[in-house]
Amino acid sequence: MAQDSVTKNAADISHGEEEHYSSKNLLGPLLCWAVVFADIGTSVYYVPGILYGTVGSLAGFFVFLTMSVFVLLTLKYAEVTQRFPQGGGVVTVAAQAINRWVGALGGMFILVDYFLTAAISCLSGMIYLSVVVPAIGPVVLEITIVVLILLGILNWVGISESAKVSLVGAVIAFASDIAILITVFSHISFSFFLSLFPKMFENHVLGPTTILVGFAGSFLAFSGLESISQLSPVMKTPRKKVAGMALLLVVLTIGLTSPLLTMFSTLLLSGHQVTDPYLSGQVISLLGGKYGGFILQTEVAISASALLVFASNTAIIGAYHVFMALSRMEFFPSFVLKRNKLRGTPHYSIAFATGIPIVVLIAVRGNINILGDMYAFGLLGAFSLTCLGLDIVRRRERKVARNLARQLQNGANRSDVAKDLAQDVNEVLHNAATKSNLNGASYPGGLEPEAILALAAPATTLRARLHDLWIRVDFWLGVLTTVLVIIAWSTNLVSKPLATAFGGSVAGLGMLIALVNYRLQRQRGHTPVVATAITRRIPDSVLAVLTARNGHNDMVIRSAISSAEGRPIVFLYVGKQKPARTPRMFEVVDPYLEDQQAKEYFGKAENLASKSKLSRSFVYRPEEPGVVASVWQVVHPHDTVVAVENAEEVKDVNPDRIRYELVPGGKVAHLLKRW
Repeated sequence: MAQDSVTKNAADISHGEEEHYSSKNLLGPLLCWAVVFADIGTSVYYVPGILYGTVGSLAGFFVFLTMSVFVLLTLKYAEVTQRFPQGGGVVTVAAQAINRWVGALGGMFILVDYFLTAAISCLSGMIYLSVVVPAIGPVVLEITIVVLILLGILNWVGISESAKVSLVGAVIAFASDIAILITVFSHISFSFFLSLFPKMFENHVLGPTTILVGFAGSFLAFSGLESISQLSPVMKTPRKKVAGMALLLVVLTIGLTSPLLTMFSTLLLSGHQVTDPYLSGQVISLLGGKYGGFILQTEVAISASALLVFASNTAIIGAYHVFMALSRMEFFPSFVLKRNKLRGTPHYSIAFATGIPIVVLIAVRGNINILGDMYAFGLLGAFSLTCLGLDIVRRRERKVARNLARQLQNGANRSDVAKDLAQDVNEVLHNAATKSNLNGASYPGGLEPEAILALAAPATTLRARLHDLWIRVDFWLGVLTTVLVIIAWSTNLVSKPLATAFGGSVAGLGMLIALVNYRLQRQRGHTPVVATAITRRIPDSVLAVLTARNGHNDMVIRSAISSAEGRPIVFLYVGKQKPARTPRMFEVVDPYLEDQQAKEYFGKAENLASKSKLSRSFVYRPEEPGVVASVWQVVHPHDTVVAVENAEEVKDVNPDRIRYELVPGGKVAHLLKRW
């Protein structure tokens, strides 16, 4: 009953949050599938040729093999969309689950992935177009560069990503794939089809090295899965259900097309067509032409070209949003966020997102196989950090659940324990999610109250036992997925030195910029801070209340630090409530990241508290009635420090006594409480 109460309260909050949005602007399962499939579904146009160059006729086998890990990955990414509704994917997951620097590293990994996606998709699109217009073949690199420049200009003008356009593209891509498969099956017998499976293994010995290299390399066929986590802010609720249904459609459509098309294109076409550096980039169109004639070959070439350019543009949009997110998190210089006065678009971010893929294309002279070899570093690095971050969050849930279960076993009244947890959960959930315009947000930091209670409460019914069993199985399946992805990434680090060199250089340069920017800001007396969630009591602590509506935050910070006497400090910043708006696709929606004043005060507080060697936490909440009291109830501080001018805003706090202190610049109040 207590568990049902918490679930109901959380559901009520989610229902209230969705009122901030018009439902027509949020994406359901079909549109989410379209965005993801329009990215993943284009991989099949160039992966068979690239993979054939690595493992030969075993390409189809390894795509079939890796498909099983892809299914496990979709389970984890569906959960990421629920736990981290602000979007940001690996950047948010790694920063919240591990620390801000790992989040920055995740951002560098996903940028490497986006750069190569933009380059390889656009180049492949022009190669497919040359099937219809052979004259562009000799200058395909130059035309690719021109197209990328045009995409950059379109984004500068203000083109917006449309899920409905993705739906049209995804349907065309899937229909074309099915048309090719039906045509091929109409020309071969079932016995011949079965004979293709042993044919894949002819002249090959499946040793450990071959298995590892093929397994790691075939992940390229599933690049684009990470885009589902970028859609969290624009997804209908309940997010996990919507994402789960969307990814089920992705698994079914990709599972039906990608392995078979890879197998057919690498086994049924001539060796020259698959191995030629240029023709290998047209294999799906050539396959359609061999069995369906000129019309199907032309249709596939045109649709593939358009979809690949669309995928390249999606990568550019994703890249410049990551640039902006990393700048708001103060890893990159603030000029990255500047918008041009004419169109209001972030021209520097767009220039980087467009220019770097162009530089990469020029460096490899338009060789699509080299681009494929370079791809693995960022993609698998982002997968690895996302999986690891989610495992850490799940482990924290299990730890909280064990503590709760111990209270129950030690004779605590179950309803009282559950009531306390429900109160804490809903206070934090309400203040961190509802007023942050995040529809259906989960417990801050990625934790979910329903999962905690399910793990802690004794299972008394068959349904509860099965649910409890699934949570535990899902946890270990997640760990297995992380291990398999890290194995694939580690293998590519060794087997694909070009990918390691390129990805490592880009990520290393990005981290160096982040470190330099961090040190420059520290020299100016400001230290970048990532706000965190408060999910536990911090007894005998100091709560310093900072607000957006007064000029006395500096004296509150100094008074709190000077009176802490070694005790931990929680700095709470109450920001101005901004009007609700519908976020854009791939945008990271976090009110703290957009509140420059809050970041400046937190930076000052971090700089001063670190010099005093005090334990400190930073919490950001939008302004609303009772916001300070709700955090006060969770933290249970001994001393709450607030400017006297803001005493009215903390009237719901119930201290035992109040002590006033005169400090340079004014007067502060210490609200003291013995819990």
